[in-house]
Parts: sequence; C-alpha cells; structure tokens
Amino acid sequence: MHNTLELVLVLLAAAVVVVAIFRSLNLPAVLGYLLVGAGVGPHALNLVADSDAAVHLAEFGVVFLMFSIGLEFSLPRLVAMKRIVFGLGATQVFGTLAVVTLVGRAFGLGWVAGVALGGALAMSSTAILSKLLADRFELDRPHGRETIGVLLFQDIAVVPLLIVIPALAGPGEGLAATLGFAALKAAGLLALVLGFGQGLMRWWFTVVARRRSGELFMLNVLLITLGLAWLSALVGLSLALGAFLAGLLISETEYRYQVEEDIKPFRDVLMGLFFVTVGMFLDVRIVASNLPVVVGMLLALLVVKCAIVFTASRAFGESSGNALRSGLWLCAGGEFGFVLVSQIDGLGLIPPALLHTTVAALVLSMLVAPLIVQVSDKLVLRFVASEWLLRSMELTRVAAQSMNTSRHIIICGYGRSGQYMSRFMEQENVSYVALDLDPERVREAGAAGDTVVYGDAARQETLLAAGIMRASALVISFAEIEAALRVMHRAHALRPGLPIVVRARDEKDMARLADGGATEVVPEAFEGSIVLASHALALIGVPLNRVVRRTRDIRNQRYALMRGFFHGATDASEGPDANQPRLRSVTLPAGAYGVGRTIAELGFDEFQVGVSAVRRRRIRGLSPGQETQLMEGDVVVLVGVPAGLERAEGRLLGGG
Repeated sequence: MHNTLELVLVLLAAAVVVVAIFRSLNLPAVLGYLLVGAGVGPHALNLVADSDAAVHLAEFGVVFLMFSIGLEFSLPRLVAMKRIVFGLGATQVFGTLAVVTLVGRAFGLGWVAGVALGGALAMSSTAILSKLLADRFELDRPHGRETIGVLLFQDIAVVPLLIVIPALAGPGEGLAATLGFAALKAAGLLALVLGFGQGLMRWWFTVVARRRSGELFMLNVLLITLGLAWLSALVGLSLALGAFLAGLLISETEYRYQVEEDIKPFRDVLMGLFFVTVGMFLDVRIVASNLPVVVGMLLALLVVKCAIVFTASRAFGESSGNALRSGLWLCAGGEFGFVLVSQIDGLGLIPPALLHTTVAALVLSMLVAPLIVQVSDKLVLRFVASEWLLRSMELTRVAAQSMNTSRHIIICGYGRSGQYMSRFMEQENVSYVALDLDPERVREAGAAGDTVVYGDAARQETLLAAGIMRASALVISFAEIEAALRVMHRAHALRPGLPIVVRARDEKDMARLADGGATEVVPEAFEGSIVLASHALALIGVPLNRVVRRTRDIRNQRYALMRGFFHGATDASEGPDANQPRLRSVTLPAGAYGVGRTIAELGFDEFQVGVSAVRRRRIRGLSPGQETQLMEGDVVVLVGVPAGLERAEGRLLGGG
C-alpha cells in the first residue's frame, strides 16, 4: 500500500509539471506523459520502485479508452462512410501490415513479430488529428473525410489485433485452431451482448436514471464497464474487447452523451498513466546510441504510410492533391500503436533494442505530426502540378460571383447564421458573396440561387477574389474564435479600414475579438436575452417605442448593462463558463475599508473588476460613476472574472 501511494504521488507530480509545460507550448499532452515515463523509469532516474504496479494501473486506462471508442462507434455512421472506412481504411492498415512484415522478414524478423510491429506502426493518432481537423475547419473537406474514415477503421482494427497477436505468439502447432477458437469466442460474446444486451441496457439505465442520483449513475457506468471487461477476460479474451462492447451497448441508448461526460475524467487520467508506463521502457541511452537508426525508422514510417494512403486514395478516385493531403495527415503514429507495443513487450516478440527504437520513432512522429499538417498545403502545391489549376479554378469561381458587385457584403461561413443573414440582405436588396468550405452545402445553396461559393476566407487570395477591395463590410458568421481572428488578420492586411462584424457565442470572447480588429461583436447570449425581454415587455403593455429605445441603448453601450451573471450552486464550476464575467454582491459592514471611499479610490481596475450597481436603502443605482462614495450598509455589485472578484472583495472589506 505504501509503495503504491509513493508510485501514484511520483507519477502525478511529474505529470502535472511536464503536461502543464506541454500544454503551454501547444503540444499534445500524450508526449508529455511519455517524457515523464522516460524520465522516472528504470532507464533514467529510476524513481518508480514498482513498475509492475504502474502497469496494472495503466491497464485500466486502455479499458476506458476502448470503452470511449465503443461509445463513438455507430452502425449508421459506418454505413454512411463504408467506402472510406472499409475501403481506404482497410487498405491502409493491411497495406502497412504487409510492408512492415516483408521488410521485417528481409532483416531476419519472424513473420509474427512483423505482423505485430506492422499493427503498431499502422495506427495514427485519433486524438491529435481529429482536433487539428476541427481547429482548421477541414472536417468536411475531402482529405478530412478520408482522415476520419481511416482513423475509424484503425480504431476498429485494434480490437481484433489485440486478440490475434497473442494467439499468433502462442505455440505453432494448432495455430489455426487457436485463432478459430478465439474468433468463435469473440463472435459468441458479441452476439450475446448485442442480441440480448441492448434492450436490457436501455431498461437498466432508465431504472438507474429515475433515481436522479449522479453518484448512482456513475457507479452504474463503472460497474458495466469493468464487469464486461472482466467477463471478456473470463472467456480468454482481452479486457479491452469487453470494455469496447460495453461502450457499444450504451452508444445505442439515449444516455450515451451523459455517460461520455461522466467517464471522461477516469479515461483521461488513466490513459495518461498508461502513456507514462509506455515511456518507462524507453531507454534514452539506447536511442541516443542508435540515433541514425531511429531517424531512419521515423523517415521510413512517414514515407511508407504516406505512400500507401496516397496510392489507395488515388485508386478510390480521389484527386492527386487530396490524396497527398490525406497521406500527409495519416503518416505519423498514434496512441493505439503504444497499446499494441505494450502487448508486444509482454509477449517478448521483438528484441528490446528494436522495441525502444519503435517507441522512439512513434513518439517523434507524433511530435512532428502537427508540423507536417501545418505545411501540408505547401507540400501539395510543390509536388502536385494540377493543384495550382484547381486552386485557380476555385478563385475564378469566387471572382465570377463578385465581379459585377460593389458595396457588397462578404459573408464568411454559410451555416444557419450565414444563410439567415443572406435572406435578410436580399429583402433589403443588398448584394452579398458568401464563402464556405462545405462542398455539399455550397452545391445545394448555389443550385437554389444563393450567391455562395467554395472558398477559404482565411486566405488572402480568396478574399481578393471575393472583392474585398470593393466590399462595404465583412461578416464572420461562425463562432470559432481562432478562425475568426485569422480571417480578420487577413482582411485588415488587405484593407485596414473595412468594417468587420463578428459573431460570438458569449461575452468572454468579446474583448479578444474587439482587440483582434472587429468593428462590432455580436454575442448570441446577449442578443437572445434582448429579444426575449423585448417580447415580454411588449406583451405586458410597455409602449413599443420605449422597448425599441431600451434595446438600442443597450446595444449602443456595447451590452455593458448585461455583462456578468450571478453564479449558483447548479452552475458548473468548470467548462466553457468557468472564466465568464460574474456578478457578486458585497454588503459593506461598519468598519469596512470601502466605507467613505469613492469607487475610483478603491482601484478595482487593477483586478479588471468593475462596479455594476450600488444598492442603498432599497434604491438600486446602475452603472455608478467613479466619484460615487460608498456608505455603511451599501450593497456593492461587482462584475469580473472569479479571481479578480476575490481580490476586489478583499480590498473592499479589508483593504488588501
């Protein structure tokens, strides 16, 4: 018990420091965990006395990761993407397996070890690539759909690989029978769980949910996850397969999203511990002494996987440019590669030196994956001649739509907000040109007569083709802050004085967007509240001209009267609202530091805190001036972020 506690403390302390550094550098946390493992492991500082205990704890990380994959697994989704998933995805995985096995045989490695190693190298990082696709708004582009489809097949392929590799590593005699029996057990368990489990699972979760207990709901999720993992191990299969089936069962119920949120902290923490244990058997000295081999393996991994994906994508009818993009996105290694590496290590299939080299190559590949993605467009333009023609055609289509327009509005993003706005513009006979990256949406809207074209608003050449030098305004209708800032940067570089209107989800992003160059920022939460209040006031008989004047005043003051909210026990303490401006009421007792002082003298600006109102003898004064002198018994309403509010309250009461 004492050793286990020491183990957990050492790993937690090291992980907190290193992962915080990696997050600040905008690098994947998984690389930080691997570095922690390499540093505290037996080949470096040797701070972990019982590495076996760490491995046993980390097994639960794999269980919860596979459970999460099961939650995301959807038969309708597979059917919709079957060509990419089971065509391109299967070709990539089996192609990598075949190439690695053949190369391994050429260097004297057994074919079983080659298959195991090929499975580990075939994987790409779902966590890193899906986040990059979302951040770059490329999920709906051709290479984005191919990347997601291949990643989905890789996630599915891990399950049979976890079954097949141990069977292949067993005695040679009776191998076919062993594999057949393992497949039969897996099929039987799958049929039993899916055939009888879905109805039972929905009924049982309904019973538990009716108790309205978050604690009971969480206990039930843990019971089902670990119970099915134990059942799978009981029949001779892997814990991961049972956890995958548990997630698969729950994915078909209406409780899927709640379960996903509840299980996330367990999954993330335990998966971090798993990556730490993987890093433990990375001997940095061996890697350093064989650095040319590590770099050679890294380059071979990137080139071979990119070539396989490129060839397969072209065979399935994709253009050369998009095929190369898909190859560049998928060429690096992934987290499931480490899951398979840990299994290979336990079976003793590969010499330790080669295993260390493989882990090092996988780590380095994940480290360079974001860099490869960053330069992927430049590489495609450099090596694919037809891409220049396609880019020119795209810009020509944009220019054709904007050629005969002037004083028009450029709408960046043609989702629901962009479409609603375009209809408003049409009613006022104001011309517009909309840019969007969803080809299906552009095709259908264009066929209906909307002035929308396929184009990336974050590119200067696209904005020029859209007629930014003749436009009267630019509107960013999507609410993704980083992308909006990139578009504003490009627009101001081309035409500094152009008015830009930006949509924001809530108030926390207003200052950042305004600093980024937005002329007006429209927060959805405020506007929704204004409209609700306007309808309510009109329905209870308040004169319409007064309602209109009130809403106009609020907008003219940049929503100052609406900023902040009173935080309650039912509000989440973390998440997207954690750093939203809040309101806090502070009553001034006799002897408080603020009594007799003006708001200006208290210096709340230092904490980025303002005074929203002062309530005195049941009279409430909104937006008091800096010269307002506070009195005993006043209720001062502060507005600011939580950390600033704490310090402002301390100064108001005690002068700190």
